[in-house]
Amino acid sequence: MMGPAHSLSGAAAWLGVGAAATAAGHSMPWPVLLVGALICAGAALAPDLDHRSATISRAFGPVSRGLCEIVDKLSYSVYRATRKPGDPRRSGGHRTLTHTWVWAVLIGAGSSALAVFGGRWAVLALLFVHMVLAIEGLLWRAARGSSSDVLVWLLAATSAWIMAGVLDKPGNGSDWLFTGDGQEYLWLGLPVVLGALVHDIGDALTVSGCPILWPIPIGRKRWYPIGPPRALRFRAGSWIELKVLMPVFMLLGGAGGAVAMNFI
Repeated sequence: MMGPAHSLSGAAAWLGVGAAATAAGHSMPWPVLLVGALICAGAALAPDLDHRSATISRAFGPVSRGLCEIVDKLSYSVYRATRKPGDPRRSGGHRTLTHTWVWAVLIGAGSSALAVFGGRWAVLALLFVHMVLAIEGLLWRAARGSSSDVLVWLLAATSAWIMAGVLDKPGNGSDWLFTGDGQEYLWLGLPVVLGALVHDIGDALTVSGCPILWPIPIGRKRWYPIGPPRALRFRAGSWIELKVLMPVFMLLGGAGGAVAMNFI
C-alpha cells in the first residue's frame, strides 16, 4: 500500500478500538481517541523505514534518511542470517524485519517504556514524531515537497505540545487503561503496535504479500509472504486502493469514531 492508505487504515483501526472499548464499558476519553488515532496513523507508516523512497524516510530530512540506511542494512542482515532454503535471495531489507509482528511488538513496547521512564520530554518526542508522520500520511497533498517540511514540523510540534497539555489534565486520559502509580502514558505503545500491524496487513493484500509471522516457519520458508489468494491481491497505488479501500477506511473510521463518542 501507499502512505495515505496506510495512515487512513491506522486511524480507522484506532477509532475501531475506541468503538470496541465503548461497547465493552471502558470508553476512551476524547483526547485518547484523538491522539491515539493520530499516533496510529503515523505508526502505520513506520514499517517502511527500510525503504529509502518511503514517506517516513523523507519526513525528517537527513536524520530519517540515515536511519533508513541503518534499518535497511539491519533488516537485510537478519534476513540473510535466518532465511531457510525456500526463501529467495534478496539484495535489500525492504519488507522483511520491520514488516513482522516481532518488530511491531518491540517498537510498541519501546514506545511505552520511553513514555513511562523518559518523562514529559519523551512523551512530547513520541507525539511529535507520530504527528509529523500523521500529517505526511493523511495530508499528503498539502505536505508534499521539501519546502513544506519546516511547516509540517512546526505544526507537529505545536500539536504535540497542546495535546500533551490536554492529556495531562485529570480525567483526560494520561492514565487511561493503566491506572497504577507511574503508569501514565503507558498506553501510548498500543496505537504504535496497532499501526505497525495494520501496515503489515495492508501490505499483505498486495501482490508481494508480507512476512508478518516471522520467525515462525511455514514449509521451506521462514519469511513466508502472507496474503490472500493471488486473484484477490492488488498492486500498491492501484485503483482498488485509491477508489475502494481508502473510502472504506474513511467510512469505517467515521463509524468507529461515532460509536466511540456515543453519537450512535
